[in-house]
Amino acid sequence: MNDSIKLILEAVRDGSISIDEALLRIKTAPFEDIGYAKVDLHRHARQGIAEVIYGAGKTPEQIIGIVKTMLKNGQETILITRLSEESAEVVGGRYPMDYHSDARIGIIGKMPPAFGIGKIVVATGGTSDIPVAEEAALTAEALGNAVTRLYDVGVAGLHRLLSHMDEIMSASVIIAIAGMEGALASVIGGLSDCPVIAVPTSVGYGAAFDGLAALLSMLNSCASGVSVVNIDNGFGAGYLASMINHIVVQKS
Repeated sequence: MNDSIKLILEAVRDGSISIDEALLRIKTAPFEDIGYAKVDLHRHARQGIAEVIYGAGKTPEQIIGIVKTMLKNGQETILITRLSEESAEVVGGRYPMDYHSDARIGIIGKMPPAFGIGKIVVATGGTSDIPVAEEAALTAEALGNAVTRLYDVGVAGLHRLLSHMDEIMSASVIIAIAGMEGALASVIGGLSDCPVIAVPTSVGYGAAFDGLAALLSMLNSCASGVSVVNIDNGFGAGYLASMINHIVVQKS
């Protein structure tokens, strides 16, 4: 059960709020229709993570309207993914925003403290994979996770990865990001004792087929415990890693 509803139920149990007030809080409009978007106000209550804005394909004015609605309804940290520099300039002129051009991510509001059960390691095969890695790392940090970055530790120089075994073995989740043949995920999967999320990137020469070769390699990994997200989907990897890093076993 997510924390928001659990806190309301605990407040009813403790007598600090009435049943009617609790029902009102839970039933408060689950979304707000602003014409071009229906902003999901209950996503945090349902899933533990508030709605994230996908910036690609939206005008700056549309993004500003969605941000305004989120802020009005109490969302403290707003994550905007796939945000172009042009749109970021307009949105940032209206609301203070920390924009990361390499990852194409904008963050409005304060970053939450790290409250996951452990740390997330984000590793890349090469420097060319860093934009996708930063999308994953910043997403995880914006969702309340401690992140360790291990960049350019691919299989072309395996000793570079092996020099970071302490970080690998102490992680609660590892995101392995690579293009070319995508071998990094299998190597890390064979070394670590935690879930590994593989992210194929579109980095590589012709037969890499814009990430398809890496995707198929990762899907066919012989290392157990490796899952795969879509090509260049750093956000999806960071989001999933955060969910894993916040799982708490409920005692019966």
